[in-house]
Amino acid sequence: MAISTGVRSAGRPARVRLGDVLVAQKTISQEQLRLALEEQKRSGRKLGRALVDLGFVTEEMIAQALGRQLNLRFVNLKQYNFNRATVMKLPEAAARRFRALALEERGAAMLVGMADPTDLFAYDELTRLLKKDIEAAVVAEGDVLLALDQVYRRTEEIAGHAKDLEQDMGGDQLVDFGALGAGLGAEDAPVVKLLQSLFEDATQVGASDIHIEPQENRLQMRFRIDGQLQPQAEADLRIASAMALRLKLMSGLDISEKRHPQDGRFNVLVQNQPVDVRISTMPTAYGESVVMRLLNRHSGLLGLESLGMPKGMLERFNVIFNRVSGMVLVTGPTGSGKTTTLYAALNALNTPARKIITVEDPVEYRVRGLNQVQVNEKIDLTFAEVLRSVLRQDPNVILIGEMRDTETAQIGLRAALTGHMVFSTLHVRDALSAPVRLLDMQVPRYMLATSLQAVIAQRLVRLVCESCAEDYTPTAQERKFIESVFNPTTQNYRRGRGCSHCSGTGYRGRVGVYEMLEMTPRLVEGIARDDVPGFVRVAQEEMAGQTFVHHAAGLAAAGRTTLNEVMRISQSEE
Repeated sequence: MAISTGVRSAGRPARVRLGDVLVAQKTISQEQLRLALEEQKRSGRKLGRALVDLGFVTEEMIAQALGRQLNLRFVNLKQYNFNRATVMKLPEAAARRFRALALEERGAAMLVGMADPTDLFAYDELTRLLKKDIEAAVVAEGDVLLALDQVYRRTEEIAGHAKDLEQDMGGDQLVDFGALGAGLGAEDAPVVKLLQSLFEDATQVGASDIHIEPQENRLQMRFRIDGQLQPQAEADLRIASAMALRLKLMSGLDISEKRHPQDGRFNVLVQNQPVDVRISTMPTAYGESVVMRLLNRHSGLLGLESLGMPKGMLERFNVIFNRVSGMVLVTGPTGSGKTTTLYAALNALNTPARKIITVEDPVEYRVRGLNQVQVNEKIDLTFAEVLRSVLRQDPNVILIGEMRDTETAQIGLRAALTGHMVFSTLHVRDALSAPVRLLDMQVPRYMLATSLQAVIAQRLVRLVCESCAEDYTPTAQERKFIESVFNPTTQNYRRGRGCSHCSGTGYRGRVGVYEMLEMTPRLVEGIARDDVPGFVRVAQEEMAGQTFVHHAAGLAAAGRTTLNEVMRISQSEE
């Protein structure tokens, strides 16, 4: 397969054949090339993509081979700290079309990373757009696409739409809700463009929540990324009511009610992907604050092996949730990944031989093969009410979104006692607190002792950004803390200094840290005898050195997270 790459106006390279280059450099064998060509012919994909999909090479290996063949520099975009002003000199449409990224200005020339650095047409277009000679560098195609999403943010676009909306509303005029509501369906309405840009940018950077918050003299918009709120844009306070109104219309809320909090949901298509949005409004001193949780239907369920559980714990968890009956609880604060863990287990159990019913508020993942029920308390469709009917549906496995009250807890435990596997969540600080909390909810001791199989507690810690990670020597205080947790045999502490990949935070991505309390005979005896202090003492003995703080400390010693993150989740438990 011939690929084309343009390098300099002074002398363009000849066309090269990717397969021949890879074989000549011994990156792939002749037989692998033959198989890839057959796959290319069958699927119509490019040869490079066929080679990657077959597992013969990586995109990075292809880029490095091209660089050697064409005598061009290979740039690892995962480690490259972009200059946003330089990158933005190339329009986003062209950057995405040609898989190219402007990297450095070099006088009359511009260093441009290109996935296909022999594309002569792309070379000519980039030269015209940048008005500079092009010095091409080779980059991996997947890395270019990720970098484009990170760099071409919609901050200016959002601010521009906010300004348009401000002008559209006029000077000091009050919002005419009737007229505004009637005209909001138009696609060119500034409020629609503003919200569309917000959703697209939030989805692009992997935000879990959008916060729209009226302040004293401005409207603040923030995204929650990797568990931390990051400012996105500010606008005139006068547009707050128009945005809140439009969002209420989209979610079917009462637009005339601004004195009481409201909750709702709606679906929106963002970059051809359906996204479920849970919305909460709350009256504040300067207007209605709106928070939206984004749930991408096609983000995919994680497998159990991808959760990050320690190997021994994962093996025990596999044994427990495959039992015929019993209850497994997952605990942790809001946003700690409890639902993700439970659905990973359900996904493993989801076979034609099992009937699985979930009762949730709301249904966060849509999964084929599961019978999923949405709780609606407005029509008295509560957890307890649904569960009574669920037990008559002959299920093997039941997921209860949350143990909110005594009645729900008792029905769930009774179901576990009568031959069903039951999963649920509980809001307590750690694993050993869950049985104690259920006893406080007046659950009968015998029911708890015979039904509860295990409790998992979890938190999410942020991962060090691999693009700007550097070695780090802990302070005396940090050393004292880590020694109070455990003494690691190897220490490779790292932290991120902040770069364009992580928006200057030093962190990118999150991973779960876990602890599991398995109900052993000693623990069951403590519950049955109503000896809570004895139960807590035995549980602490059995979990010694295996809490989620220990798990997080091990990740820090391996350089995957920071000691600050370990101390953060540790302090939240004190």
